[in-house]
Amino acid sequence: MGAFMVRRLLNYVVLVFVATSLAYLGASTAFHPKDMYLQKNPPTKPVVMYQELNERNENPEKPVFERYAHWVDGVAHGDFGKTWQLDSVNKHFSISVWVTVRLVSVAAVLSAILGILIGSFQAVRQYKFSDHAITFGSYIVFAMPVFVLAPLLKLIAVQVNKAVGGDTPFLQYQGEIDPNATGFWGQLFSRADHLLLPTISLTLGLIAFYSRYQRGQMLDVLGSDFLRTARAKGLTKGRAILKHGVRTAVIPVMTLVTYSTILTFAGAIITERVFGWNGLGSWFTDATNHSDVNSVAVITLFSAVLVLVAGMLSDVITALLDPRVRL
Repeated sequence: MGAFMVRRLLNYVVLVFVATSLAYLGASTAFHPKDMYLQKNPPTKPVVMYQELNERNENPEKPVFERYAHWVDGVAHGDFGKTWQLDSVNKHFSISVWVTVRLVSVAAVLSAILGILIGSFQAVRQYKFSDHAITFGSYIVFAMPVFVLAPLLKLIAVQVNKAVGGDTPFLQYQGEIDPNATGFWGQLFSRADHLLLPTISLTLGLIAFYSRYQRGQMLDVLGSDFLRTARAKGLTKGRAILKHGVRTAVIPVMTLVTYSTILTFAGAIITERVFGWNGLGSWFTDATNHSDVNSVAVITLFSAVLVLVAGMLSDVITALLDPRVRL
């Protein structure tokens, strides 16, 4: 198992390097940072423009592979360059990444747990009213992508706050924390309050997706021989389903969960914009609008590392749930 994981890790490292390199070269070719200076009114002086472009390692007068080699050398020494504002990419990344990680981590864990539980419940209650109701609700959620759901939740929060009244909004829908919150518990409650709506925005679609997949897997397991054997040995229906049925059905779903978590970061771009979270999503949008190659490259690198981690977690979780993989 250990040798297998080492081989997979080496493969993933190579893939991360290739993906990040292609992202940097693609961004360097597609972006035109020089135009951002020329479009200013009045335009930036050429001396200042080229000085800043050289600081950013984005001078189009230099060959793209020369800029790439300089970027790789900097990355090897822990320096990811400068942003379009001439700030350190490292510093900006260290601040933004934890904002997004807090948001996405909570959404990923909640959606996986609730999706698997709801899907298993639907399978056990197949064709009952609850199964039809949850299925109907899932299709409604499928019809509302994040860029529709997030503004809708914000609109609902505004109307609820108007109805409730009071000096402090009942539902927070802007920012990560109340700047006036004091004390450990005060700040913790404020963060949880601000986290509620963005988390709902990210989790509803994933819960619907996971539950549909888990339901299908669970239905296959419920009719299996090993589950009937477990019942014949004296296990109650609920214990047999929980101990053997859910554990078996969740194996392919967990692979889906680990990789779908990466897609949650894409949804976070819109969610962060709507709810005023200054994370990687907002940073990526700004970087793209300002032709910031270094910022786009480091965000791509982070995303590629997440894919690596997701693959490793998928292998580990599958091995823990399925003894045949360990053998």
